[in-house]
Amino acid sequence: MNFSGTVNVFRLFRDPTLCLPQHTVSTFNHLPVPLSKAFPKKNGEKEVDIRAVILDKDNCFAIPHTDEVHKPYHDKFQELRRVYPGSKLLIVSNTAGTDDDKNQAQAAVLEKNTGVKVLRHSTKKPGCKDEVLSYFTHHSDSGVTSPEQIAVVGDRLFTDVMMANLMGGYGFWIKDGIVERKSFFARVEDRLAGFLLKRGYCPPDPSNTFE
Repeated sequence: MNFSGTVNVFRLFRDPTLCLPQHTVSTFNHLPVPLSKAFPKKNGEKEVDIRAVILDKDNCFAIPHTDEVHKPYHDKFQELRRVYPGSKLLIVSNTAGTDDDKNQAQAAVLEKNTGVKVLRHSTKKPGCKDEVLSYFTHHSDSGVTSPEQIAVVGDRLFTDVMMANLMGGYGFWIKDGIVERKSFFARVEDRLAGFLLKRGYCPPDPSNTFE
């Protein structure tokens, strides 16, 4: 059970925009690389500087319940690895690397198959933002000095995108993914996002700091 997700969803009653992404693509293959390209600089605006990328696993770059890159996404995945080498690219899953992952066996397999570090974390998304920030603090090669230099890529608004907004980063929503999202929570997410966008709500500014 994702206790963190259940608790944090109540934050949406106070600020429903926490589930809105700063950028939306259909599938993993549609991600711009580097991700900063999604936000062209406009006159007078601060240039977006995304230095590190967090990747969700299931229905993002991998078929749910598998621990390898979906073959059609292999080239895009390797492109991300080239542009964000070493500690600049991190997998944060709500399965692999959590306390539910016995002996961290799934995390080890995922790291072997992808060549990318999997975060070990005791709190599931979106509540593991402090563990994420601690990782980048302790890995100076990431170049991260501020949460607004981090992007989170995933297919879930209430976990991946919400974590990005809570930490003050950029949320990239994989709207369609690999397989159709049929769960109750996925349908609620889609309807809420559509409702907010139709009424002119905007996602939080990553330069803000959230508690």
